[in-house]
Amino acid sequence: MSKKKKNKDKLDKTLVEKILDQHKIAYEQHISEISEDHGVAQVGTGKPVLDGHPVYKTLAVNGNKTGPIVGVVPLSGHLDLKKIAKVSGNKKCEMIPLKQLEKTTGYVHGANTPIGIYHSKKFPIFLDESVLKEDGIWVSSGEVGRSVMVNPLDLQELVKATVADLQE
Repeated sequence: MSKKKKNKDKLDKTLVEKILDQHKIAYEQHISEISEDHGVAQVGTGKPVLDGHPVYKTLAVNGNKTGPIVGVVPLSGHLDLKKIAKVSGNKKCEMIPLKQLEKTTGYVHGANTPIGIYHSKKFPIFLDESVLKEDGIWVSSGEVGRSVMVNPLDLQELVKATVADLQE
C-alpha cells in the first residue's frame, strides 16, 4: 500500500526531465501556481529567485539570417535584441509573435525551455553571461509552472549554448 502512495505523490517527469536523466545531469523539480490573464498562462509569484537560485526565462526570437534562436536571461532582466543579433550573426532580431510561438518552438508561452527546444528543434541557444556566476539556475521544464534547477555549465554543454552578454 505504501508503494502506491509513493507513486501517487511522485511527479510524472516532463520530456525535459527525461532528457536530463538520459544525460545523467542532476536537477531539482519545482511546481509553481499558475493563473490565466487574457488567455495567457501566468506563473504565480514570478519571483526572480527561488530557493536561493535565480530564475531564468527562455525567449524565442527570429534572426533575419538564422531564423529562430533562443535567448536565456534572468527573469528580472530584459533581452537586448541588438546584442543577441550581433552574437548570433544576425543584423536584426525580433521576438517571435505569441501566435507563432508554439508552432515555432513546440512550446506555449511560459513553457519554453532551452533544453526541450534544443533537443527537438536544434535552434541555437544563447545564455546570458550572468549564468557563469551561479552554481544553479532555474529554467522551465517544458510545462507552464514547472521548472528545473540545473548547473549552468551542465546546461551549456547539454544545449551547446553560447554564453554572452545578452541583457539591456
